[in-house]
Amino acid sequence: MSVGSLLVAGGRWRCFPVPLRSFLIQALHSSCCWKKSDAPKKITPNAAFYDENTKEPGNALDKLFSSEQQATILHVLNTASNKELEAFRLLRGRKSINIIEHREKFGPFQNLESLMNVPLFQYKTTIQVCNSILCPETGGKKRKFQDNRLLRKLIKPEIERERFKAVNSIVSIVFGTRRVAWAHVDRKLAVLDWQQNECCQLMKGTYISSVYLQEISSVISKMPKADFYVLEKIGFSIQNSSRFPVVLHFHIMEAMLYALLNKTFAQDGQHQVLSMNRNGVGKHFELMIGDTRTSGKELVKQFLSESVLKEQPRVVFPPEKIVLYRQMFSSTEQHRTEELYDSLLQAVAFYELAVFDTEP
Repeated sequence: MSVGSLLVAGGRWRCFPVPLRSFLIQALHSSCCWKKSDAPKKITPNAAFYDENTKEPGNALDKLFSSEQQATILHVLNTASNKELEAFRLLRGRKSINIIEHREKFGPFQNLESLMNVPLFQYKTTIQVCNSILCPETGGKKRKFQDNRLLRKLIKPEIERERFKAVNSIVSIVFGTRRVAWAHVDRKLAVLDWQQNECCQLMKGTYISSVYLQEISSVISKMPKADFYVLEKIGFSIQNSSRFPVVLHFHIMEAMLYALLNKTFAQDGQHQVLSMNRNGVGKHFELMIGDTRTSGKELVKQFLSESVLKEQPRVVFPPEKIVLYRQMFSSTEQHRTEELYDSLLQAVAFYELAVFDTEP
C-alpha cells in the first residue's frame, strides 16, 4: 500500500504498530523533498499525530520542507510588505499584520519553527501558510473557481460569466419602506440617470396587491432599458417578529420587480433581474462595522467631487448632468435617503466585482 493511500485512510493510522508508523512518516517526509525540476508538493499534517492547537510538535516543522523550500518561504516572510503578504489568501487580515509586528520586534525569522511564535499561527495553520507561499493560488483554474464561488454568493440567480462581460449598462435598484431609487450606469462607470421615487402608501393599512402594482409600475415606467436590473438583497432575520411587516414588504417589492422587469423570461428563459447581496457591497467599499453596514453618503459625495477634480475619476458624472446631480445630492443630504446613495454604490460594485473582476 502506498504512503498516499495511507494518508487517505486518515484515522486508520492508529491500527499500525508504532515502528511501522515511524517508518511511514519518514517515507512520507522523503517523498516530499523538493527538486528544482519538480513542482513543490503540499504537506498535509496527520490529525492522528498532531493537534491543531499544538505549538511544539514532536517533529521539527523545518524537516517537512527541503532547504530550498525553506529559503523561499523565509525570504517571503522576512522581506514582503504587508500588502505583498496579503496577496496570499491565508495571510489576509490580522495574520499579515502579526508577521510584520513580530518581524519588527524580534528581527527576521530564522527558521519555520519560529513562525509558530506569531499570534494566530498554530502548527496546522503554519503548514498551510508555507504551502500557500510555495504554491500561491493566483490565476489558473483554482482562482477562477474561487472567484465564481464568491460571485455566486454575491449575485443571484447564477448567470454565465460571459453575459456579465458583455454588459453595456445596468439599472441598479434599491428600495426601502418609503422610496425606490435607481442608478443607470454604463460600463465606463458613467452615471446616465440617477433618481428616486417616493412610495409612501405601500405599507399603510393592508398589503393591497393592486396598490403595489400601481406604484411599482409607475416607477418602472421611468426607468431606462438596460442589460440587467440589479436589486439590493437584504438579509433580514425573521426571528424578530416585529420585523415581519418590513420583511413582507421587501419580499413583495422584490417579487413585483422580478415579474415586471423580466419581460422576455417566458420566451428565452434568460434572467434580466438579479439580486445583489447588500453586505457584499458594503464589504467592497469597507462600509461594514461588524455585521452592520454604515452610510455610504460620504463615499458618494467623494465620487461627485472626484468627477470634477480628477482626470480619471472612479465614477463619471457627465458634464451636462453633474450640476443636476450635485443639486439633487445637496437637497437630500439633510435627510436619510440611503436608497439614493446605495443604488449608485451597488452599480459601481457590480461592475468592479462581476464585470471587470478587479479591485479598485
